[in-house]
Amino acid sequence: MNHLKLASALLVAASLAACDKPTVVNVPPPAVGVPGPAGPQGESGATGNQGADGNKGATGSTGDGSTVIVLPPAASAPAN
Repeated sequence: MNHLKLASALLVAASLAACDKPTVVNVPPPAVGVPGPAGPQGESGATGNQGADGNKGATGSTGDGSTVIVLPPAASAPAN
């Protein structure tokens, strides 16, 4: 029984040693392109038309000289 285990272990070891391991080849990444010089400038576009003036509102009336002061609401007690 021990001879059978020893023979199978040697057979497995010889089988694994005989396997051809592939060679790993590291391929460098492609070079990044460098932009060339700028091309000629294109023609300028057409200008738009001036829009029409809007309607004018009526003039407001003058005040009566009083001043209104709006106070913020009083702070409430903090809730616990």
